[in-house]
Amino acid sequence: MQVFKVDKLDRSFGARVTDITLTNIEENEMQQLYELWLEYALLIFPAQNLSNEEQVRFAKRFGDLEFELSPISNVRTDGTLRDPFDDDIVKSLKGNMEWHHDSTYMPIQAKGAVFTAHVVPKKGGETGWADCRASYAALDQDIKDKIDALSAYHSYEFSQKDRYGHKPAEESEFNSYGFDIDPKPLRPLVKTHPETGTKCLTIGRHIHRIPGMTDIEAQKLAKDLEEFTTKNKFWTYHHSWEVGDAVIWDNRCLMHQASPWDLTEPRTMYHSRIEGNAITEAASNYL
Repeated sequence: MQVFKVDKLDRSFGARVTDITLTNIEENEMQQLYELWLEYALLIFPAQNLSNEEQVRFAKRFGDLEFELSPISNVRTDGTLRDPFDDDIVKSLKGNMEWHHDSTYMPIQAKGAVFTAHVVPKKGGETGWADCRASYAALDQDIKDKIDALSAYHSYEFSQKDRYGHKPAEESEFNSYGFDIDPKPLRPLVKTHPETGTKCLTIGRHIHRIPGMTDIEAQKLAKDLEEFTTKNKFWTYHHSWEVGDAVIWDNRCLMHQASPWDLTEPRTMYHSRIEGNAITEAASNYL
């Protein structure tokens, strides 16, 4: 049995877990790890050096997967770098530099994700997370009263395709995952975490419209809530990657973003997305 070490980050969330081998976790250890994940929302495992197959197996221990493995990279399969300006996959990487939750633009929001570092740039390319539990708890009561009753439509077509100018699907290497969802998923701005009971914000770049508000009013409110959450250093953490690092985060209560880097340098990460519960993570207009 592994006796792993847990060091809490000096933030409102997150912990670094060492003295653990993710490929050799017994069932009782997995239960302990899952409880730590619910408590800290972000777990960082340095120097695991997981293969793609090992990453998928580890991710599946947290639930069924929305998709098993996706490269997040500006490197083509032949090893050449993608065009930093015109390539649609690079445009998606640039979009990921904005704060977001995964799959809020899908009928079912993701539960979480496992991310691993394979190639990292000399500078930049960190991944940041923001605690949407802490920010909601700190809001003034009048703001809580206002947003508790509001919902927002989320759209990847709006946040990515329209804003970054993607080519038509037949001309693009990007698979346009999530572009054509209709109707756009409608989600409360404030949700109750289904496993911890904690209230948290569901915000980020995919917010498209808020019923009862003009588009300008909706975007201002969304941006105000995002900035309130992400400007507090105690509620955010940016991880400087080393090759071999692995992380898992709770997408239900954390936003995340990639930090910019010189796109003439390679960066390759692998992402496994954990599927959300078909009831608790379903958009209200898909129940």
